[in-house]
Amino acid sequence: MSTIRRINNVSCQWPSRPVGLIEIIGGSYISIKPEVTYKRLISGFLQRNFAVHAWSYIPNFDHQLQANEAWKQFRHSRKVLEKKVSIIPNSIRLGHSLGCKLHLLAPDGGRNCDGLVAISFNNFKADKSIPMLGEMSQRLNFQTEFSPSPSETFTLIREHYEQRNNLLIKFKNDNLDQNNLLLKSLRGRNSDKSKIMRIDGNHLTPVGVGLREKLLKSNFQNSSKYEKIDFLVDQIANWAI
Repeated sequence: MSTIRRINNVSCQWPSRPVGLIEIIGGSYISIKPEVTYKRLISGFLQRNFAVHAWSYIPNFDHQLQANEAWKQFRHSRKVLEKKVSIIPNSIRLGHSLGCKLHLLAPDGGRNCDGLVAISFNNFKADKSIPMLGEMSQRLNFQTEFSPSPSETFTLIREHYEQRNNLLIKFKNDNLDQNNLLLKSLRGRNSDKSKIMRIDGNHLTPVGVGLREKLLKSNFQNSSKYEKIDFLVDQIANWAI
């Protein structure tokens, strides 16, 4: 069993001889403690001898600022790991939901990794992501939007994101997913190798089984959920190596 090390806001778990590194940014408000909410996903990667770094954050409106901070903290955590293992064969960035956008906005343009896995990417406007925001902004006569905005994000991806190897994972029952739009932007660049994969599941499939399910001990639900997460891990691990 690997122990959890906390380096700044990054939860780090390392096998003795990692075959690669997975850097995870999860979705809004479920990534305050990613080592808990994504426990099954992380465990799957550890069983396949990947080191895992998962960033803890509370989302705000300045997504570029948060993307920069995540990138800096991942870089520092990686340097600590490299002192222990010298060489990391493969380094993969993995985002879920908003986490995809934050990885795509990394200041290095994706150059310092071997690929990105974007699970259930979404890039909605603030008033759609936060239902009450539109009504409040009208009443109080102010306008609030994420920075960069959805349209600005796609422009930045086309013009500044340089990583060619991207695996987009879209669940069949996910009405929040915008990976089709992301794929269009990625393929608008030269020499792009991005591909999309459609698998069973929904927007919350990567997230571990909830407390309510555990208390009810619903073995059938748990088994089905675990199987989907394990299949997801297999697809990513096979692509990454």
